[in-house]
Amino acid sequence: MKHFYATFISPINHFVLAYFVALGVFYLVLYVSAALEMRRYLREVRAEKYREILSSEIAPSISMLVPAYNEELSIKESVRALLTLTYPQLEIVVVDDGSTDETLSALTSTFDLLPTQPIYDRRIATKWVQAIYRSQTFPNLVVVSKEKGGKADSLNAALNISSGELVCAIDADTILDPDGLRRLVRPFIRSHDVVAAGATIRVANGCTVTKGRLASERGPHRPLAGIQAVEYLRAFLFGRPGWNRLGGNLLISGAFGLFRRQNLLDTNGYVKSVGEDMELIVRLRRHAYETGQPGRIEFVPDPVAWTETPTSFKELSKQRERWHRGFSDVLWRHRRVFLNPRYGVLGMAVFPAFVLFEWMAPIIEASGLILVTLGLILGQVTATFAILFFSLACGLGILLSMLALLLEEFSFRRYGRVRDRALLVVWAVLENLGYRQLTVFWRLRGIASYIRGKKSWGKMRRKGFVSADDDDVPFTETIAAASLTG
Repeated sequence: MKHFYATFISPINHFVLAYFVALGVFYLVLYVSAALEMRRYLREVRAEKYREILSSEIAPSISMLVPAYNEELSIKESVRALLTLTYPQLEIVVVDDGSTDETLSALTSTFDLLPTQPIYDRRIATKWVQAIYRSQTFPNLVVVSKEKGGKADSLNAALNISSGELVCAIDADTILDPDGLRRLVRPFIRSHDVVAAGATIRVANGCTVTKGRLASERGPHRPLAGIQAVEYLRAFLFGRPGWNRLGGNLLISGAFGLFRRQNLLDTNGYVKSVGEDMELIVRLRRHAYETGQPGRIEFVPDPVAWTETPTSFKELSKQRERWHRGFSDVLWRHRRVFLNPRYGVLGMAVFPAFVLFEWMAPIIEASGLILVTLGLILGQVTATFAILFFSLACGLGILLSMLALLLEEFSFRRYGRVRDRALLVVWAVLENLGYRQLTVFWRLRGIASYIRGKKSWGKMRRKGFVSADDDDVPFTETIAAASLTG
C-alpha cells in the first residue's frame, strides 16, 4: 500500500498542490482586473448625468419578468417593491406558474386584479396561458396565470406578453433598490452592442423590509446567512467585474438581469434547464460569434438586488447541489465552445477558465483532502506538506474573501455599521472551517446527480422577508458542522 501511494498517489498530491497555486495566481489576476474595473466604473458614474438622461423620453421602456411558483409568503412585498421603482417607462409582468398555494389570490386581493382579453403574439411556445389580469390600481401591472411549466417556460410566457424594449428577469423573492433600474440601463444607452447586463445581488436576511423597500441594510448576524453574504460579495464584487475586463461574463444571475427583448426572441428565449440563466448568456454569446451580431455582456457592480438565502443546511445543500448540476448541464450543452478558436476569447479563455477553475475545483479539492489525509495515516506525507496543503486551501479562501471585503469598503460600503462589517470578517474566516468543505461535497453531489440524469429543481422552503434573521441556524450548529467536516 505504501509503495502504491509513493508511486501513484504522491504525484497526484503534488498536482493538487500545483493546482491550488495556479488557482491563487488566477484569482489574483481576476482581483486586479476587478479593482481596475470598479475604479473605471465609479469614475464614469460620477462624471455622467445619467439621472437626467433616464428621466427623459429617450429612456428605453422596460418590462419586469417575474416568474412565481408558490411564492405567497414574499410575492406581495416583491411586487410592491417593483411598483416603487423610479423608472419612467416600466411594465411589470408577473407569471403565476400553476402555483398550488395562494400566490394568485394574494396578488388578486392586494392589487385589485381584473381579467383581460388574452391576446398576444405567441413568438415562443409555452404551456397554456389560462388568464391574463391587469391591476385597476396600477395600470402597469400585468399578472399571467398559466399551466405549470417551470421557470424557463414562465419567463418565455412573460417574454411573449411583455411590450418593453428591454426586459428584466427577476426572482419573485428579490427586492430591488428603488434606483437600481436607472443604473442598470446605463450600458444599453452607452452602447448598442450590449445585449445583456447583470448587477450585484446581496443577502437580505437580517434586513428590514417595509412597504416593499429595504428600511435598513444590515449584515446578517447569524453564521449561515453571514457566510453566504460573504460568498455573494466575493462573487459579485470580485468575480463578475474581473470577467468584465478579462473577456466577458458567462453568467448573469437569474435573480436580477436586464436584456434586449428582441435578442431573446431571436434566440428562442429561455431553455428548460436547471441552469437556464447561465445557459441563456452562453447561448447569446455563441449566437453573436456565429452571426457576427453584437453580443456584449456587461456587469454593473452598483445596482443592488436583495434576496432571501436559505436558513438551514438542508435547504442550502439542495440549492448548491442544484447550482452545480445546472453548471454542469450548461458546460456540456455548449461543450463545442471549449478551446474553439471560432468563438474567440469566449472559446479560448473564458469557457476553459470556468471549466478548470470553477467546475473542476470541488473534484480536485476533495481529492487533495482525501489523499493528503490518507498519506498522513500511512506515514507517506510529512506534516510540513500537509500543513502547506491545508494552509493553501484555507488561506486562499480567506484571502479572496478579505479582498472582496476591501473592495466593498472602498467602493459602495452598503453595510454602514461597524458591527456588521466586523462580523463579515468573522464569517470570512469561519467559512473555511467546515462550511467550505460542505459546499465541496454538495457540488460533487451536483455533478453526480447530473451524470445520473436528475432534472428537477426540487422544492425550496421560503420564510418570506422579516425584520431580522432570528430564525437562522444557531451558531452552535455551524461550529458542530465545522468540527465534523473540517
